[in-house]
Amino acid sequence: MNARAARTAAATGTSRLLTRPMLLLLVASVGGMGGFYLLLSVLPLYAATAGGGGVGAGLTTGAMMLATVLAEPAVPWALARFGHRAVVGAGLLLLGLPSAVLCLWSSFPLTLGVCLARGVGLGIVVVAGTALAAELAPPGRRSESLGLYGVSLGVPSVLGLPAGVWLSDRLGFEPVFLLTAALTLLALPAVAGLPARRATRGERLSGDPDGRKGDPGGRNGELGGRSEDPGVRNGAPGGPLGAAVNRSLVRPTLILGAATFASGVLVTFLPLALLGGPSHLAVVALLVQASVAPLARWGAGWWGDRHGSSSLLLPAVLAVALGTAGLVRLESPAMVIVSMVLFGAGFGAVQNLTLATMFERVPRSGFGRVSVVWNLAFDAGMGLGAVGFGLLIDRTGYPWGFAVTAVLLLAVLVPAWHDRRYVQAETT
Repeated sequence: MNARAARTAAATGTSRLLTRPMLLLLVASVGGMGGFYLLLSVLPLYAATAGGGGVGAGLTTGAMMLATVLAEPAVPWALARFGHRAVVGAGLLLLGLPSAVLCLWSSFPLTLGVCLARGVGLGIVVVAGTALAAELAPPGRRSESLGLYGVSLGVPSVLGLPAGVWLSDRLGFEPVFLLTAALTLLALPAVAGLPARRATRGERLSGDPDGRKGDPGGRNGELGGRSEDPGVRNGAPGGPLGAAVNRSLVRPTLILGAATFASGVLVTFLPLALLGGPSHLAVVALLVQASVAPLARWGAGWWGDRHGSSSLLLPAVLAVALGTAGLVRLESPAMVIVSMVLFGAGFGAVQNLTLATMFERVPRSGFGRVSVVWNLAFDAGMGLGAVGFGLLIDRTGYPWGFAVTAVLLLAVLVPAWHDRRYVQAETT
């Protein structure tokens, strides 16, 4: 692409989303997240049936999310020091290979150790992938690009969440552990085609993974020292968590954390809550939720590029809350499925809308920090949801536990409403 074509693409927003580095990023993400989702609901079952009960099931997800949260702030430094290829490759290996160890020994402490290793791998893959997806996006299509990336993360959940539960029920746990390791190994070749360093605007427009074709937009994707995207807000402080103190990011972070709190509850405990119910209801419910979420995530990205990402946050949070509340009726298969449709639609939209909103409020140089903060909120929410719900249901049972979770989500409607008013005030 020559300089005039690059300028035209930047002005019209018509440059294509699926460049070669973006396609390889999607392939690597599918493999890594396939290994993540296959075991996400299986390891809690494995721990519970081994005598850990509800607390043990919650601790498996909680341990993984704790390791993820601790690892994520170091990922931007690792990317700068070692490059995308080495770091993402290490993340894929940590997500998959430790699970094979469980085929040799079976103990709850070892299970927690595997969860910790997988958590580090997850933190690497999601932080590096999110930042790279934003950097590779063509001008004017970042929300849509993030939506496409979200679909690549959602496809493994569509297959992996229900397939892991179904396979472990039919074949036992060991084949699922081995399949997880195999999936992440198969994704490793795609890592070789990722950019060796941070992507520049020239790479985004030309599809050149190593940036050898130049950087017509200037250093680090900025034009004349200014962000190429209108409305970007500068001034975020440095450091891996510097973006967290940007006040405009607080509300989207809280909203995401609350939604993933509920997600941690569902993926960890829904199969356990439905034990003894209609055959395969848990598998179907997880399949429905996992199928709806990536479609909603992509659709929210399309909407956000045209109407603003914050405009849908309020209804998205409401859908998550109503979907969680519907699980009070666990005895009704129809209510469970309808609840999963609502939850999946709201949760998928919340993921894209909060991420795109946060990227809109920082300069391009802050994308790495935003990726860390967003993923920290995501994973901390999931971990807290799993551990907290595990402690709660020993006292309340599953229906009341889901009701309490829904009430917590309804409280998040307040920051969602204020964020909408904040955006309206900024644009008038």
